[in-house]
Parts: sequence; C-alpha cells; structure tokens
Amino acid sequence: MGGIGAGLAVIGAGLGIGRIGGSAMDAIARQPEAHGKIQSTMIIAAALVEGVALFGVVVAMISK
Repeated sequence: MGGIGAGLAVIGAGLGIGRIGGSAMDAIARQPEAHGKIQSTMIIAAALVEGVALFGVVVAMISK
C-alpha cells in the first residue's frame, strides 16, 4: 500500500507543477514585463508543491 500512496503523491505533484508552469507561461505571454515577478512566484509555488509531495512519499513509505 505504501507504493500506491507514494505513486499518487508523485502523480499529484507532477500535475500540480505542470499546471503552475502552464499558468505561468500564459501569464508571461500576456504580460512580458512582469516576467521576473511571475517566474519567482512560480518557483516558490513549485518548491512548496514538491515539498508536500516529498512529505507524502515519506509518510506513505513509513506507514505500512
């Protein structure tokens, strides 16, 4: 069961980071002058999603 939980956490993180990146690209295409601000916000959000995914993987592997 731990492998299923870890897999779901990784799939969720991949989907979340994909949506963050896609939305950031749309925003940069609409307002190129805000590129730096959008990019830094995107990186912070992606790091938070990745941290939650890592926590989910660890919890899924520990709890058998």
